Amino acid sequence: MQREIFEEEHDLFRESVAAFLAREVVPHHGQWERDGIVPREVWTAAGKVGLLGLGVPEEYGGSGVKDYRFNAVVSEEICRAHASGLGFTLQNDVMAPYMVELTTEEQKRRWLPGFSSGELITAIAMTEPGAGSDLQGIRTTAVRDGGDYVLNGQKTFITNGINADLVVVVARTDPDAGAHGISLLAVERGMPGFERGRNLDKIGLKAQDTAELSFSDVRVPAANLLGEEGQGFVHLMERLPQERLSIAVASTAGAEQMLAATIAYCKERTVFGRPISRFQNTRFLLAELATEVDLARTYVDRAITLLNRNELTVEDAAKAKWWCSELANKVMDRCLQLHGGYGYMMEYPVAKAWQDARIQSIFGGTTEIMKEIVGRSLGL
Repeated sequence: MQREIFEEEHDLFRESVAAFLAREVVPHHGQWERDGIVPREVWTAAGKVGLLGLGVPEEYGGSGVKDYRFNAVVSEEICRAHASGLGFTLQNDVMAPYMVELTTEEQKRRWLPGFSSGELITAIAMTEPGAGSDLQGIRTTAVRDGGDYVLNGQKTFITNGINADLVVVVARTDPDAGAHGISLLAVERGMPGFERGRNLDKIGLKAQDTAELSFSDVRVPAANLLGEEGQGFVHLMERLPQERLSIAVASTAGAEQMLAATIAYCKERTVFGRPISRFQNTRFLLAELATEVDLARTYVDRAITLLNRNELTVEDAAKAKWWCSELANKVMDRCLQLHGGYGYMMEYPVAKAWQDARIQSIFGGTTEIMKEIVGRSLGL
């Protein structure tokens, strides 16, 4: 089905993104997966060609245009290039709203130019060893002491955790206020007591640095508070729809790419003297997947349009996130099966896609949490 949400400027931007990835990323990504991290140089290279700072005002070095369609283009092309180690989507889709909408003028001038150039890599630290999707269960504390907050706690599964120069930490500033006692603090590289643990060994996303972080009596200046004290939970809830749509965008693009590759493979792979695409089981399965991916794409494109109009609801974002991430896992699994034994070999892209897709239904809120959100919206 023909997509209708993009204009000529988005198509030209897509060509630029694809060319950058082909030149700067694809030839090196295998080595980055072995290293477990993407070098900082690729971040600054991306900044130079305008892949970062989307939605950031021009005066701070950004694109000057708030249009999520550009974000979607970057995410989709990254998926098509199998460049799952890049943390650009986190920077553009997740972090940019915090860095643009919640910062003071002083903070904007201090952080946004580097954020847009790729010299300042960011991360957000929500998840803890004992608190994942339940953000109200966090135990990290930040106690006001004069002009500082004294931060103590642990975070885990933090994307960009090794490379990050600035980490937005979700902490409890009032232990008796429940959801109204949570605040967001920007912790910067080099602050005493801020330590990075292991670069975690994951099933997939091998080139993406995902780390454990610890904070031991870290003195964070009050000038590094994002938004309002005690309003951190509200700030998070207001920005989670875009994060969840971002996951839906990536899930759908990944499913589309692998489905197309598998269709081509089935036309070439011969079994019992004929291509496996000639078997009815193969045709029916691919027809099913093609239909479901088209339906997902239609819903996601509609959600992108609503987000650009500030009309995407929490419930609709949750629907997109859980459905598309589960569909991506289904598509990768069925496509691997159609590759037979070769699908289990890492030299075939479907094996890596299968590994990388598994996290989609977990991070950003698990499928179960997304269904709970949708169920509550039904009055259940």
